Amino acid sequence: MDRIILIETSTALCSAAIAEKGRIVSYRESTEDRQHASLTAVFIDEMLRETGYSVKDCDAVCVSMGPGSYTGLRVGVSTAKGLCFGAGIPLLAVGTLEILARQASDEGLVPEGCRYIVPMIDARRMEVYSAVFDTEGHRITDVEPAVIGPESFADRLQEGNVLFIGDGAGKCADVIISPRAHFAQCCPKASSMLVPAMEEYKEKRFKDTAYFEPFYLKEFVATVSRKKLF
Repeated sequence: MDRIILIETSTALCSAAIAEKGRIVSYRESTEDRQHASLTAVFIDEMLRETGYSVKDCDAVCVSMGPGSYTGLRVGVSTAKGLCFGAGIPLLAVGTLEILARQASDEGLVPEGCRYIVPMIDARRMEVYSAVFDTEGHRITDVEPAVIGPESFADRLQEGNVLFIGDGAGKCADVIISPRAHFAQCCPKASSMLVPAMEEYKEKRFKDTAYFEPFYLKEFVATVSRKKLF
């Protein structure tokens, strides 16, 4: 049957989808910034009603596991765990950068002669979470935080066109100056989780629902406001 609920909440916008037999049969995407907690469960309920399924009719839930927004990832993972525990179905997870690399192909954003796809998740200031992928969507470097400067990815750009995609790509356009550098400012979408989620399901790479944690990459640090409350 291969029916999977897909949840993407790693950046400012959230989305959800239901995949069945290798295609998306229902999809929801927010148009409001940072409404994950109020919209994610609503989206899933709407899609289940639309398709006539219950959670127990699905084979698994797949969530984007990061890197990304601390709060967004917590909402997505908590929702996914709740669905899995309640219905007794397995949990899957795919990386946010993998989703963006797939999205580049899904939406026809890969430029002619492209050698590499570099997904970028905004980490504030001029820092991003990134990795290098080939144009088939295979990751060829580790996921790591990077401070972007004029020489960033210069070695890759010498080889040919490079697509930088994600919510951290736009701010790099004024720094990485090259005719071979192409930029697509966007958030990852649940619809582009389809292929990697199906691959995880077929290989039975299920997560431990009780103990699974998002891939934050950097520890969340709580700070004390300097503003006086009284």
